[in-house]
Amino acid sequence: MKSAPPTASLRPRSRRPQAALPQAALPQAAPRLDIIVDSPLWQAQRGVKAVLRGAITVAASMAATTGGELAIVLTDDSAIRTLNRDWRGKDQPTNVLSFPAHDDFRAAPPAGAPRPRLLGDIVIAYETMAREALTERRPFRHHLAHLAVHGFLHLVGHDHEAEAEAEAMEALEIAVLARLNVPNPYLTRDAEG
Repeated sequence: MKSAPPTASLRPRSRRPQAALPQAALPQAAPRLDIIVDSPLWQAQRGVKAVLRGAITVAASMAATTGGELAIVLTDDSAIRTLNRDWRGKDQPTNVLSFPAHDDFRAAPPAGAPRPRLLGDIVIAYETMAREALTERRPFRHHLAHLAVHGFLHLVGHDHEAEAEAEAMEALEIAVLARLNVPNPYLTRDAEG
């Protein structure tokens, strides 16, 4: 099945230093997560898979999404630039892309369909993400959790094209991140006006 085009990347703007993420407990209905390390750059960071599992588990719980499966591909700027160019017509690297598996994200799988249903893929670029975390003075793990949550919410049908959708998605991101002890990444942006 061909994936839907990716959603736009996220450009968080927080500049406050924050503490490390706690280990999140896994509920029984958490999505199955396959983490693919496609670039050796990711080896510079420890605990990346635990951060991603915790972020996805909490996001799924708070977005009322049960089951399903998704993949997170940890890649580099070169690979994500190619994806961004081919799928979005933007010939530049970005921090995160989401590729939903189908158009009706919130619908249950059809009767008789095998479980779990495929939610889609999230792709995160190391260099852009690390550069943003450094520039914004955010812990790498916090920024990674934010990008994973943002990407996951796109997979399950949230968007930020219209103002009302953007506000609802941002509020849910903030709530999920609060459960992970990650401060509001939009706080600085809102304060700057």
